[in-house]
Amino acid sequence: MSNGRFVWYELLTTDTAASIAFYTDVVGWKTQPFGEVGDHGETYVMWVGTQGPLGGVMTLPEQAKRAGAPPHWMAHVEVADVDATVAEVQRLGGKVHVPPEEVPTVGRFSVIGDPQGAVLSVFRPAEPMAPHDRGKPGEVCWHELYAVDDQKAFEFYARLFAWERISDMDMGPLGTYRIFGQAGVQYGGIMTKPPTMQAPPTWGYYFETRDLEVATERAAARGAKVLSGPREVPGGRVVQLIDPQGAYFALHSAAR
Repeated sequence: MSNGRFVWYELLTTDTAASIAFYTDVVGWKTQPFGEVGDHGETYVMWVGTQGPLGGVMTLPEQAKRAGAPPHWMAHVEVADVDATVAEVQRLGGKVHVPPEEVPTVGRFSVIGDPQGAVLSVFRPAEPMAPHDRGKPGEVCWHELYAVDDQKAFEFYARLFAWERISDMDMGPLGTYRIFGQAGVQYGGIMTKPPTMQAPPTWGYYFETRDLEVATERAAARGAKVLSGPREVPGGRVVQLIDPQGAYFALHSAAR
């Protein structure tokens, strides 16, 4: 059981049918029903890429709506002990949004917030989850945190998940972009959010695509809003978007 690896990605949204139509067209995923979830017996639908299931989609829970949460993507980070991790989150000044809960045949999870407000799930799967090749189309290739204070955010996650600083990039007026990961493997980046960014601290996820322009055109045609890009980044190009229900996501295309 590894500690600190991103293993699952969930879209919590207000219209699951519309979201499925959107992402299967834009990203190229297939879908597969799994079982019933939630208070109303909703069918949990999994996103399936070329390497198998990688996440799921479900209706944004009423409790989250009441707390003001918009539709959003949420990653599950694998931990060896959910309850011990949650206790450490609280000790380090974070919050517990959903206390540790067992999902039969799936595993144990808890939704936590870091001290600055960004949200993740910590998850111990019932069965080992093989890592995916994140360079393949349709995979989640990058994990990005916009924080109030990038250094303090990194220190929190480094203590929680044993993430390591791989490198720091100087972005001039935007500050430092810290690339983090484990054992030399890059997972993503952490930066202080720019003053123009009105959204609270948040995690964002980049989906790999073969053709960034085609995917962006499909997204826009289906009602997505382009926030920035397409633009060059080291090793490829990216575009950041809001889906038709209001969830933030990004697309990446590796340099070929």
